[in-house]
Amino acid sequence: MQHVVVGKGPIGSHLAHVLAGQGHEVLVLSRTGGPPRNPDGGAPLPGISHGVVDATDAGALASAARGAHALHNCLNPAYHRWPTDWPPVAEALLTATERTGAVYVMAGNLYGYRRGTHLMTETTPLATTERKGRVRAAMWEEARRRHDDGRLRATEVRGSDYLGPLALTHAHAGPRALEPLLAGRTVRPVGGADAPHTWTYLPDFARAMAAAADLEAAWGRPWHVPSPEPLTFRELMTRFASVAGAPAPRIAPVPLAAVRALGVVQPMMREVHAMGYQLVEPFVMDSTASQRTLGLAPTPWPTIATETLAALRRPAPAAA
Repeated sequence: MQHVVVGKGPIGSHLAHVLAGQGHEVLVLSRTGGPPRNPDGGAPLPGISHGVVDATDAGALASAARGAHALHNCLNPAYHRWPTDWPPVAEALLTATERTGAVYVMAGNLYGYRRGTHLMTETTPLATTERKGRVRAAMWEEARRRHDDGRLRATEVRGSDYLGPLALTHAHAGPRALEPLLAGRTVRPVGGADAPHTWTYLPDFARAMAAAADLEAAWGRPWHVPSPEPLTFRELMTRFASVAGAPAPRIAPVPLAAVRALGVVQPMMREVHAMGYQLVEPFVMDSTASQRTLGLAPTPWPTIATETLAALRRPAPAAA
């Protein structure tokens, strides 16, 4: 069975290797081409091929996905350009899916839920007024509308802030936090460190997308990635320090007021500030329904910490 994965960032790379490990043929498409990174640090698994695509070109996407079982949207435009860059890409992917009959699987997030929700389920309304969240909500609402009209088959798999092998440097629980933690330096999260927060493990994200693509009962609605019990940022860093044998973490959050000031001249920081509420108030995602329907359980915290630290300490692959 063939799957097409559009995007080779952390989620797309994990998904490609999960699918290949299940015996599927996987085509990974990106702006630059080239293979996705292997979360285990080695060469890409057999069965993974790659190519170049303009993700706003519905014809090119449809041609690449002809005969595929599923088309997975794992793209992520520049954070501050979501309102301009996402709509044409989303439309092209939907059009390509209609033309090919592939199942459309979206890698989503929790931005569509309103500030102050605190506990999110898949039935929580997408009622945010923040512009990035409205973009993501509109993407799913249009995909679901076309699904309900019988034009395509679609599902969205939503995760919280991710962590794990291949996490990008700027991820809240990625290298920007773990590298100073392991070095005994002060860790400086954005906003705060003491509100309960759901963290999503990247391999769990990929496994959920693969399962949703194959399960007809999953189509037509969103699912939350099976994720372990919430932890505050302080608790998370304490767990990682304990597993690593590092000193107790020193944590000094960067106030949101300082992030807002930086946003005057840095568009990226302006968008980070707009989402800062996720880091200073309870931000908890319930994944009970998806665990039951997809038949998956979240990776336990001890395994997450061990595997994440092993990947962080692994030497970077040599340049080709």
